[in-house]
Amino acid sequence: MTGPPTGRQYELMQGTQRAVVVELGAGLREYGTDRGPIIDGYELDDQPDGGRGQLLVPWPNRIADARYRFAGEEFRLPVNERRTGSAIHGLVRDTPWRHVDSSATAVTLALDLPPQEGYPFTLGLTATYSLGDHGLTVTVIALNAGERPCPYGAGAHPYIRLAAGGLIDDALLRVPAGATLEADDRGIPTGVELPVEGTAFDFRSARPVGPLKLDTAFTRLEPDHDGLTRVTLTAPDGSRSAVVWMDTSHGYVMIYSGDTLPDVSRRRHGVAIEPMTCAPDAFNSGAGLLVLQPGEQHGSTWGIAPL
Repeated sequence: MTGPPTGRQYELMQGTQRAVVVELGAGLREYGTDRGPIIDGYELDDQPDGGRGQLLVPWPNRIADARYRFAGEEFRLPVNERRTGSAIHGLVRDTPWRHVDSSATAVTLALDLPPQEGYPFTLGLTATYSLGDHGLTVTVIALNAGERPCPYGAGAHPYIRLAAGGLIDDALLRVPAGATLEADDRGIPTGVELPVEGTAFDFRSARPVGPLKLDTAFTRLEPDHDGLTRVTLTAPDGSRSAVVWMDTSHGYVMIYSGDTLPDVSRRRHGVAIEPMTCAPDAFNSGAGLLVLQPGEQHGSTWGIAPL
């Protein structure tokens, strides 16, 4: 007998909350409360299409033409988004992670990422998911286990939903960000930051998504007094809300309305709110890019809070 395509399933429970983390890519398949799902995930026998709930390491979003220069060398990655000719969302999504520790409310998975085509560096990775009184917390730690510096970025790809079967058009979205990144028709930033004031992308106060198509990187994030940036999606009737929060290691957030998902039936049923430590194509632009020295470790934390 064969198991689910995403491997071993780790069910977490805390009060009325339930989450399911999977072995493949250390992804998040389900998260919700007794009031219903909070993420637009996928069924046990399905694959995580559209990046659903996946971790994006060692880079989030796209690298233009699947190539970059680092430390005077040029590297070429496999193209895994043929539509744009890009390398998208890192190298760990299709790899099983090993179990390190788990309890009723938390699980830690790990992966030793070896040198490979286009990324000849060695990373030791851990991802911990934990449920607490205030929601779900996710911490990703990367260690440069190699002998030379390496470029690094991290992100995540949860789709937030609040109304069963409904579209996101009437949902209220709040993104506390002062600017978006101008991008070409492949979604590659041009290097220009565009202030949101006076534009259709100004979600600093909550308002309906409407028909706006979003595949947009936001920056100049405006954290709350505790240093966390909170992006909020609220049901049209105001009965439910969810917050995707991120710590100061995340200088960018991608908002994706799902209009280009291959499965037409899934388009605009959830908003992907993607915390990112760096900008799309950061391996080329350097925008937010981290360079880990041998033996250096970096941690980033984000989470989802039902309201």
